Amino acid sequence: MSPFKNVIVILAAGLTACGGSGGGSVTAPPTSIAPVTPPTTTSCGLVDRQNFAFSVLNEWYLFPDTLPSALSPAGFNSVQAYIDALTATARGQGRDRFFTYITSIQEENAFFSSGSTAGFGVRLAYQGNRLLTIEAFEGAPALNAGIDRGTEILAIGTSTSNLVTVADILTAQGPNGVNDALGPSTAGTSRVLRITDTAGTRDVTVTKANFNIEPLSSRYGSKIIDDGGQRVGYINMRTFITTADNQLRTAFADFRAQGITNFVIDFRYNGGGLVSTAELMGDLMGGNRFSSDVFSVTRFRASKSSNNETRRFSPQPQSVSPVKIAFISTNATASASELVMNSFTPFLGVNAALIGSNSFGKPVGQIAVDQASCDDRIRVVAFAKDNAAGQGDYFSGLAGTMGTTCAAADDITRPLGDPQEASLRTALDFVAGRSCTPVIASQSAQRTSTRQQREIMPLPTNPSLAQREVPGSF
Repeated sequence: MSPFKNVIVILAAGLTACGGSGGGSVTAPPTSIAPVTPPTTTSCGLVDRQNFAFSVLNEWYLFPDTLPSALSPAGFNSVQAYIDALTATARGQGRDRFFTYITSIQEENAFFSSGSTAGFGVRLAYQGNRLLTIEAFEGAPALNAGIDRGTEILAIGTSTSNLVTVADILTAQGPNGVNDALGPSTAGTSRVLRITDTAGTRDVTVTKANFNIEPLSSRYGSKIIDDGGQRVGYINMRTFITTADNQLRTAFADFRAQGITNFVIDFRYNGGGLVSTAELMGDLMGGNRFSSDVFSVTRFRASKSSNNETRRFSPQPQSVSPVKIAFISTNATASASELVMNSFTPFLGVNAALIGSNSFGKPVGQIAVDQASCDDRIRVVAFAKDNAAGQGDYFSGLAGTMGTTCAAADDITRPLGDPQEASLRTALDFVAGRSCTPVIASQSAQRTSTRQQREIMPLPTNPSLAQREVPGSF
């Protein structure tokens, strides 16, 4: 594998009620793809940038038969609108749910190298006419203002005098109205939020700021849980970015030193990220795998089949040897997290379980082709991933692929990592050998008695890179 700068490989999906988008990478790919020579351009005018996007899709798109034979960029007022039109057929088939898109090279490099972004530092979901905080990030404004998992946002305004209730916003405009009310993802954007939690109802002023998302939380990212005398290793993995690598090595070194052989891997909101980090995570859980065992197989379109690759396990000094692994999943679990889950199914069988609800379903990944003079990076779906048993194409989620599934709710009244939280409790029960109710692939576990389903907030009209990669983040 030789490094080059024009093509980068990732497996990520930012999720939205209307579709999904993919993410990026800042390192050389794990696949040996020949360098791309992008079309030369002397202009960054809209048509030139649209033509560049077309040339990338025409060369690399995984589903070339779905591309229109001719589609003029005229009439499309942005590069993304043109890309969406080019990929409309594959999207209608459920194979590219807004996974192909344009982004900023500079912004993406900053996020994938350090988790750098700007915002309040929360993940939000809506349920009926309610807006709920499902996670808060350390070192960010929201947590510093007392907003954490389980906090409900009742009203939003720019001052206490113009607060508008979330119920009114959702009734009149839906979740996109909430996106607009929360403002752009730029440092300095300030909002007054009326919130309620166990401490009562109050108004707080929160100003968006620059911060780094830690892929493993300092509060609950890694721990050993004593469950009735059985010790279980727990990892809560937020996103697959470069800074996760050392955190994962440290966590698994501790598990190994303490002889832990049963694990709960919490991917419930993990939208994916770097293939290289997913492969490292697989290696760290592959202490009982042979170097001949296949972790994943990468498949490109027929004209690019010379880039196909079989990636085998490579156990590390910190690697553990799992007997059972429970993967916590929701419909926000996608891409690189699904890759890790799928890769262990052939080896662990019924001892690898999906806990919670069905995953998103993104068995494909993007490469990136850059036009540096315009700070344009085209993220194009270019490859599919299979496991050692040839299982892939899980566009409807992994519930039908995993050896065992156990339905469980995402209980936001308890902190992540709490052994009594519903999904983690069910995962621990699976590890202990207790029975469970299987996941019905077509249904979510996140339902209330009124049949209202909790949904991750959709992407804003102009999402930040972090919002694409970290579902529901603001």
